[in-house]
Parts: sequence; structure tokens; C-alpha cells
Amino acid sequence: MIGLIYNELLKITGRWRSYIGFIGIAILMPLILWGFSYGGGEIHDEYASQLGDSFIVVGSIFNAFLATYIVMNAFWIHMPFLVTLAAGDAVAAEGAAGTFRIILTRSTSRLKILFAKLFATWIYTAVLILFLAFMCLGIGSLWLGTGDLIVFDKGILILDQGEAWIRMALSFGLAILVMCVVSTLCFMFSSMVNNGIGPIVGSIFLIVIGYIIMAIPIEMFEKMEPYIFVTYFDVWQHAFRDPIPWDRIGKSLGILFLYTASFIGVSIAVFLNRDIKS
Repeated sequence: MIGLIYNELLKITGRWRSYIGFIGIAILMPLILWGFSYGGGEIHDEYASQLGDSFIVVGSIFNAFLATYIVMNAFWIHMPFLVTLAAGDAVAAEGAAGTFRIILTRSTSRLKILFAKLFATWIYTAVLILFLAFMCLGIGSLWLGTGDLIVFDKGILILDQGEAWIRMALSFGLAILVMCVVSTLCFMFSSMVNNGIGPIVGSIFLIVIGYIIMAIPIEMFEKMEPYIFVTYFDVWQHAFRDPIPWDRIGKSLGILFLYTASFIGVSIAVFLNRDIKS
């Protein structure tokens, strides 16, 4: 199985589309950090004014932790697109290239081949999110420095540097799990077609529809929200609550797991019955 996953990772790294997300982050993050380094004073003043006279501010509030928190809030609606770029080709690329006739006639079971492709897709997803974390926290720490993290959410939460690192690690870990749901959704569509563009468009379309339903204040849509997987994409934000709502995190991850399992189930059903003769 390890050999199959390794082969699938080689296929992913051999497709130019797989590097778009990394290139985009590598170009955009230095620009954002450069902008923060020059405009951080304005953000510092804004946060300091919200603190009012309750706190004495020593040094700058703006640092790599706050920059990362802002970036995650800004990027999160766009990250699914970057994740689907590789997941869309996971199975569909084989159909487009006509290689299924060779792969699926070997002694290795279809189920192993499918899961090897899925695991490789998850690994790619995790590496992409970790690369974002490295660019935000790694490069950001050298550029902007570190310190306490101040978060405004139904009050003021001040985390010292040690606690901020732990919360950031938790948030990115949850972010990886969320994006794996997105990649599994795209993977499901990929198992149905022979073109990688369709799964990408289909996945983003469903996610956008979910966000639209959440944004429209209609009673019918509000009743639908608990059943839409997009509703739980912000689970990573719970890492910055005090205390950390482990019960809500567990509920969100449980629902996302059920969706992921259903996506995998559909993928298995389609792939096991795939016709390689035509």
C-alpha cells in the first residue's frame, strides 16, 4: 500500500496544476507580509483603540500571530479552490490518459488503488496547508516578530506567546481536516468523470452554494444550515476561544466525518463499477 501511495504522490508532483497553490502562496504571502510590515501600525492603532483604557500596551500588538490570524480569516474562503486543483485530477486524469486499462487489469485490487489515490490526495492537502502555515508563521516570525496574540471575539482574548503557538498548531490541524473534506468531495467527482476540470468546478459550486445559503437571512435557509457541511468549515476558529469549546469542535468534526465517509462511499461505488472497456 505504501508503494501505491508513493506512486500516486509521484503522479501528483508530475502535474503542473499541483504547483499552482504553492506558487500562489509563495508569491502572495511575502507581498502580504510586506504590506503588513508597512501597514501594521494602522492595525496596531485600531486594536489598541478597541482595548481602550483597560490595558496598558507595551510594544506593538501587531506580530506574526495576529498577521496569521488575519490571513486565515481572509484566505479561508479561497483555500478550497487551491486544494481541488490536485484532487480533481486524482482519478479523472487516469481516465483522460487511458491508463485505466493497464492499472485496473493488474492483480492489485481496485479498492487499494482508489484508497492509495485518496491518501495521496490527503497528503497533498496537508502539505499545502502546512506550507501556508510555514509562510505565515515561519517567514512571518522572522519578518514581523512574535509576541502576545490578541483576538477580539465576544470579548478580548489575550494569549501569551507560548499559548499562541499551541493555538496556532491546533487551528492549522483543524484546517487540514476541513480541507481534507473539500479534497474528498472533489475526489468523489473525479472518480465519476475523465476530465479534471469538472470535479473542480463542481466542488467549488457546491461550496459557493453553501456559503450563499448561510449568507441569506431566510428562515428556510437557516433551518438548512445545520445540514450543510460548509457550516462547519470555521471549526478552526474555535482554537481561539477561551475556553476551547471541545464539545463544539467534536460535533463539527463528527458531522464533517460523516460527509467525508459518504463522499468516500460514493467514490468506492463508482470506481468499483467503472467500465474500462470503453
